[in-house]
Amino acid sequence: MKYLELTVHTTSEASEVVADVLWNYTEGGVAVSDLADVVALQSGKNGVFWDYLDESLQQRGGDVLVKAFLLPERAGEIPQIMREIYACRERAAGELDFGTLEETKREIDGDDWIDVWKKHFRPIHLGRIVVVPEWIAYEKKAGEEVVLLDSNMAFGTGEHETTAMCVELMQQYLRAGDVVLDVGCGSGILGIAAAKLGAKKCYLTDIDPVAVASSRHNAIKNGVADRIAVEESNLVDDTKMCADLILANITAEILVGLAPAAYAHLNAGGKVILSGILPDRMEKVKAAFARAGLAPIREERRGEWCALVLEGK
Repeated sequence: MKYLELTVHTTSEASEVVADVLWNYTEGGVAVSDLADVVALQSGKNGVFWDYLDESLQQRGGDVLVKAFLLPERAGEIPQIMREIYACRERAAGELDFGTLEETKREIDGDDWIDVWKKHFRPIHLGRIVVVPEWIAYEKKAGEEVVLLDSNMAFGTGEHETTAMCVELMQQYLRAGDVVLDVGCGSGILGIAAAKLGAKKCYLTDIDPVAVASSRHNAIKNGVADRIAVEESNLVDDTKMCADLILANITAEILVGLAPAAYAHLNAGGKVILSGILPDRMEKVKAAFARAGLAPIREERRGEWCALVLEGK
């Protein structure tokens, strides 16, 4: 099947925002090529080795390439896509650097692209959790919990520092029988991992209907759908859920706005794990959560990203 590959040149900090816009227009998926991620994977950090590097990424140096795979008949929608991305840049003026936002287009064979992507993906070990693509036969070792992800519905796969830190920190703070809330669930990797590690119930929320479908699909694939509830909702507007552990791997700007809701949804003695924070945004995030009544108890940094663990004051 033929696809139109739309590539937008941006930065690490704005790549998730750009990807969110592109997801609204694609049937073929979105891929983020970040040189920082690839260098980390090539170095074998965290037990991972990845030998695939997009040549165009090497040529562009520090650019992050966000690629959407559109049906050819949607080519006329590209100006609207770019207008939405420019609008996001305007709203985040002074907060996020969006880079050049240069766009390029080319026609590709979608089946060939998927085959190349599959060929170079490997299981990712994150403490006891092993994230495994569905097409790879993996024999679980003693003490491991396997999270299977579907190739056609992947938002987060565990290779990014932000996801990896969340999964690893969760294993240190999750208690058997806890209720977990995953805000901005994407592929569902965090909530599914929590269920595999002994959570009694996991509530997953996202404002993107494609992410909701992806999480539900992956929960079924992993055999934990009976302990996972996925809703298309915004935590700020929902007043019913309460959790012992709240997970949010989102940009700092969104985390700041979620601080009061996180406090309202946290059970006594609970913890909040945040990721997706750039170092220069850390104090802003901590200040917002301090005003909401949550104090930091641990900070982690990996590459250019930070994670934060908080508890009630």
